[in-house]
Amino acid sequence: MEKSSISCESFQASAQSSGLTAQASPYLGTPILIPEEAAEIPVPVEPVFQPPQNITVILPAYNEEVAIGSIVLLTRQYADTVIVVDDGSSDRTAMLAEKAGAEVIVHKINTGKGGALKTGFKAASDLGADVIVTMDSDGQHNPSDIPDLAAPILANAAEMVIGSRYLSGHATDTPAYRRVGQTVLDKATTMNSGVEVTDSQSGFRAFAASTVNIFRFRADGMAIESEMLADAGKAGLRIKEVDIGVRYDVDCSTEHPLRHGLGVLVKILKDMEFNRPLYYFTYPGIVMGGLGAYMGLNFLRVFYFGGSLYFGPTMLMILLTIVGTFMAFTGIMLHSMSRLIREATHT
Repeated sequence: MEKSSISCESFQASAQSSGLTAQASPYLGTPILIPEEAAEIPVPVEPVFQPPQNITVILPAYNEEVAIGSIVLLTRQYADTVIVVDDGSSDRTAMLAEKAGAEVIVHKINTGKGGALKTGFKAASDLGADVIVTMDSDGQHNPSDIPDLAAPILANAAEMVIGSRYLSGHATDTPAYRRVGQTVLDKATTMNSGVEVTDSQSGFRAFAASTVNIFRFRADGMAIESEMLADAGKAGLRIKEVDIGVRYDVDCSTEHPLRHGLGVLVKILKDMEFNRPLYYFTYPGIVMGGLGAYMGLNFLRVFYFGGSLYFGPTMLMILLTIVGTFMAFTGIMLHSMSRLIREATHT
């Protein structure tokens, strides 16, 4: 019995005369018949499921009863949860924040901004936050900027986002005395952290939830911003900046700006002792040792031509040389030790 055979061309022509469309079977390699209407219907594609992202805002607060209620109400429009950490306030901060709809945690004593943020980060993590946002509770920051800060983290483009007052060249909006101090603190923070940003002291920031255990939260004052940047730089976090607006006409810090700036600078330098020993010890030591060596060579020249050596300058030369050499080698040894510790931690 002979097998009947049919070519693909005749099969296609026969199918079209019957109102059908011939398509190749992906399994058998032979044509199959489907109605023409069905051939034109697009195959539905299942959408990729994306779980909801929880944005939690932390507001460290100390005697902020004037602004805290309105700040919480505005912030709730852009966040799933608002946590207010009342850091030992003596006014109605906690009560007003709770009435405005915030989750309130009260410290019996004032622990400083670092302690308040540590408590807030732990609470946000326990509540299942995906993005943690920190902002000031005195009304300087605009809650409508929260989506801009959270966006790079939600897009997996960064683990830490800083709201910068100067990213778009708005330095003229800042009082001159603040900008001078800000520049000094920016340079010191960059030396300490290895991270170069335009606004190192901004408290308006966003963090991926995975970064909670990276930060030390040891700074007891406003130096916490620089400390967190140092921790982020050490951990190799991806850091981005976004433009924000800031108000300076609100009642914010009561501390004198000069005293505040010097206090932050001293704490950055103390932190640099461990994070950047080459900057803290070696480079100043080289300068001191070089100055001592220069003085020594000059004294030798004077003595060679019959001059006299004076006790005071000679002792200063010896002191500079010894201390400078000691500092230089101390910095090199501490730098080597810190590298070994970091390598052992990452392996």
